[in-house]
Amino acid sequence: MLQPAEPSFTLIDPVEMPPRLRGCVVAIGNFDGVHRGHRAVIMRAQARALAMGRPCAVLSFEPHPADFFAKKPVIFRLTPLADKAQALGELGLDGLVVLSFNARLAGLSAEQFVEEVLVRQLGVACVVAGYDFHFGKARAGTPEFLREAGQRLGFGVEIVARIAEDAEGSLEAVSSTATRAALEQGDVARAAMLLGHAWSVSGVVEHGKKLGRTLGFPTANLRLDPSCALRVGVYAVRVEARGTSYGGVASFGRRPTFDNGALLLEVMLFDFSGDLYGEVLRVAFVGFIRADAKFANAEALVARMKQDVREAKALLV
Repeated sequence: MLQPAEPSFTLIDPVEMPPRLRGCVVAIGNFDGVHRGHRAVIMRAQARALAMGRPCAVLSFEPHPADFFAKKPVIFRLTPLADKAQALGELGLDGLVVLSFNARLAGLSAEQFVEEVLVRQLGVACVVAGYDFHFGKARAGTPEFLREAGQRLGFGVEIVARIAEDAEGSLEAVSSTATRAALEQGDVARAAMLLGHAWSVSGVVEHGKKLGRTLGFPTANLRLDPSCALRVGVYAVRVEARGTSYGGVASFGRRPTFDNGALLLEVMLFDFSGDLYGEVLRVAFVGFIRADAKFANAEALVARMKQDVREAKALLV
């Protein structure tokens, strides 16, 4: 069942760590998508925390540094903050610490970041990071610098090697960038392989124009994060609603046959009746069926939607 993360799980810009997280082991990074590489870092942090008898937390940043430097949203967020907190909470961590990525933080040197943030503000016992983690002004802080700083200032450091996937004999590092590229092409199967789980979104069901209902295909409508760059089209999905998982078919697009309006995710749940207005759904993308298209009339669209349902059910077997 989809449960919101505990309010106390996420700490935004804490002046100091609460007692339950003092002296913690932290896994540090953006963790957008919480993919297989991220999970390797988190698992190592959890193992170190267990061995040291310490709590374990994730340290992350909002907004994404790329958005901050561009002065506008430029990154397709795989997991907006609420979804990231949900995913991290499900991994059994003790907390998520989020620092505002602003001019002050961006201007800290690598040495200042270690001394002022990691040691003074967070009081870390150990830091675990990925092989490509860089920090501080101009990204001058390297994994090697972090190791040396830890030895000098009295906290442990572990750097996790890259996690790679084998694709037709070649090795490619698992990354949020590769996952975004797959989703932008509609390749949700490849995204799932990179993530280690199906990519999913969550949102509150809104009232719409009820066009699906008039066509015999009632849908639950969700507005996704504005940064979402998923390829518009029709997908086979699994939907978590009211503590139950349903198969379904979803259209992400602008409804070109009718109004070519704002981007909307319209989800039809199989074997479900009733309405879900105001409820939170989690929608996991299983397979791509087709691109968005404008049909000559409603009858042609209905015929294609019936085929979409058949194809979605086949993909979900």
